[in-house]
Amino acid sequence: MPKGVTKRRPRTRAALLESALAAFAENGFHATSIEQICERAGYTRGAFYSNFSSKEELFLALFDAHSERVIARIGTLMDSAGAAQLTLQGLVELLSDIEPAERDWYLVTTEFTLHAIRDRQAAWVLAQHDARLRAELTRCLTDHLTRAGRALTVDADELARLLIAIREGGLAQSYVEPDQLPPGQLERSFLAPLLTALTVRRP
Repeated sequence: MPKGVTKRRPRTRAALLESALAAFAENGFHATSIEQICERAGYTRGAFYSNFSSKEELFLALFDAHSERVIARIGTLMDSAGAAQLTLQGLVELLSDIEPAERDWYLVTTEFTLHAIRDRQAAWVLAQHDARLRAELTRCLTDHLTRAGRALTVDADELARLLIAIREGGLAQSYVEPDQLPPGQLERSFLAPLLTALTVRRP
C-alpha cells in the first residue's frame, strides 16, 4: 500500500467515526445510511468499506473507542488521586463524573443495545465488547479499593455489572428529567453506602 494511503487511513477512519457518532445521535442507528455518514465526513463509500465492513462494525469501533476514553479518564483520575481521595467517597466521585457529551453516546448505544437484543449475532458480538469494558472497569475498581484499604466481599465482575446498570438506568431518568435528577446524582447518593456494605477493611 502506498505510504500516502497508509498515512491518510487513520484520519479517514477517525473522520468516519466522528461523523457516524453525530449522525447516529441525531437520526438513530437504523435511520442513518452509510451514504449519510460518508457525505457528512466528506468521503466516498469506497473509503467507508476500506475501513469497515458494515454499520455494525463501525458502531463496535465507536464502542471500543468510547470505552478506551472512559477507562483512560478514570485511570488517570485514580492514578492522580491524593491520599485524601483514597476513600470510598473519593471512588464514588470518580464513578459519578459524567461529561456533557455522554448524552450523544447514550442515545447511540441504547438503540444499538435494543438492536442486539433482537439479533442474536449482534448480541454475541456486543457481549464480547461489554466484557472487555467490564474487565477494565473491574481492574480500576479493585486497584482503587486496594489503595483505599478495602477488599470486596462480592464478585468484582458482578459488581461492575451492577455499577453499569445503575449508571445506565440513572442516565435514562436524568435525560428524561434533567431538572429533577441531574446526571450522576443517584451514584452520589447511593454508591457510598452500597460499596461500604460490599467491602471490608483489609488487614
